[in-house]
Amino acid sequence: MNAVVATSVFGAFMVLTVALGLFAVRGRGAGGGLAEWSVGGRSLGSVFIWVLMAGEGYTSFSYLGAAGWGYNFGAPVLYVIAYMSCGYAVGYLVGPRLWAYARRHGLVGITDMVAHRYDSRWLGAAVAVLATVFLLPYIQLQITGMGVVVSTISYGAISLHWAYFIAFAVTTGFVVVSGLRGSAWVSVLKDILVIATLGFLAVYVPVHYFGGYGELFDRLVDQKQAWLTFPGHGPGQLGESWFISTSLLNSLTVVIFPTTVAGYLGARNAEALRRNAVWLPCYNVLLFVPMLLGLAALFVVPGLAGADSNLALFKLVVDSLPAWAVGVIGVAAALSSIVPMAVFMLVIGTMWGRSVLSLAPRLGAHQGRQKLASQVVVVIAGTLALVMTYTAPNTLVRLSLISYEGMAQLVPMLLLGLVWRRLTLLGAVGGLVAGVAVVCALVFTEHDPVWGLNAGLVALAVNLLVALALTYAVPRRPDPRADEDVLALDEGFPDVDGPLDDREPSRAGVR
Repeated sequence: MNAVVATSVFGAFMVLTVALGLFAVRGRGAGGGLAEWSVGGRSLGSVFIWVLMAGEGYTSFSYLGAAGWGYNFGAPVLYVIAYMSCGYAVGYLVGPRLWAYARRHGLVGITDMVAHRYDSRWLGAAVAVLATVFLLPYIQLQITGMGVVVSTISYGAISLHWAYFIAFAVTTGFVVVSGLRGSAWVSVLKDILVIATLGFLAVYVPVHYFGGYGELFDRLVDQKQAWLTFPGHGPGQLGESWFISTSLLNSLTVVIFPTTVAGYLGARNAEALRRNAVWLPCYNVLLFVPMLLGLAALFVVPGLAGADSNLALFKLVVDSLPAWAVGVIGVAAALSSIVPMAVFMLVIGTMWGRSVLSLAPRLGAHQGRQKLASQVVVVIAGTLALVMTYTAPNTLVRLSLISYEGMAQLVPMLLLGLVWRRLTLLGAVGGLVAGVAVVCALVFTEHDPVWGLNAGLVALAVNLLVALALTYAVPRRPDPRADEDVLALDEGFPDVDGPLDDREPSRAGVR
């Protein structure tokens, strides 16, 4: 009976999710161009940008991984809150400028920006392929996370394999039709449920199991002191240097992450992004809840090992709450997988439609064909992640080890390249190759952290040094756009309150 109730609640919300995605594009017609589908016609206001970017950052990790890290390690999990908050501060400065640059030249993603900045469509295509390698593991992880949630809240009635397929089908269904705008609308539902359920659990679990926070904290101090200080419980590699270097690296990386940039470019104006950066850290307060509940689970369900530790929060939920409440909390966690997964798939589709497949003569700069090609890539990318989840899950899991640190190697090429005109194509590419090589070498030989530092930050330093060395050592070719104001650094660049019409992309980015 419990399984029927919980799965019925879950099923009803999944239908509502798809309906919201379709409702989001009502009256806009099926013929909207690529900019409408991929960046919401650059017309999303402050509220939708806030929920969309909060949704993209608040993933299944927040329910599963954050609780699991709290359960396994303790204090080091706070790096998530540190880097996200610092990243929003960096985004306050970077986001409006990326928005202005993309709007000025009719660009819809980081591969467009790279292709335009370095006057090379092939570089844009190469970055699209590289970014796809780093993003696919995130799709697989969201599929896996939602599968675990659905199987758990159904009390085992729904198998993991069926749960994986549900995650893929629901997400692909609405993102292909409604694009970024649909993700923003679904984020509203997700945020309402996340705030309500985590707010409830923050009060319920300590009171139900410990009689209040006082007893919980007393037991943590008396019995689990290793979880409350760095380097936390475990092998002892996650100390202060790791925490600082990881927070620094991730705060720089998150602002150029393709999914974050998609949120930037969907904004109606730059002021919406500034307001968004101010208010987004408030959402981070919610992350303390699963972290704390992971620590509480140490006393309620001791002995969880390996992947089972990620279920620390849901073990408490299933153990103590009625089936309908389990279903609602499961929906909130499932939507925390669906929203970011949708944005990941959307970004991969857009990158390939604009940068890789557009190299074909028939696609060129034709917006309608690029949109169709992007939608096809969305389905292919989702299907590939689903198939690999079934057949070779460890392959993408291993790739996920370098995903964030690998994506960080695009920071000099994109951010430095947009503010410093001197950086050459050779320097940017050489730095990127060196940085990715160092990341792969350190991570796959299990030297992360290295000297106590995040391996990605060490690789980024190598990346920057190589980029500067090649830039100064090799004479650059004449740049026909040398006098262009690259990143609209002047604060007077006009904000536009209305949506932009789809336009032909800038010539340099699509040649």
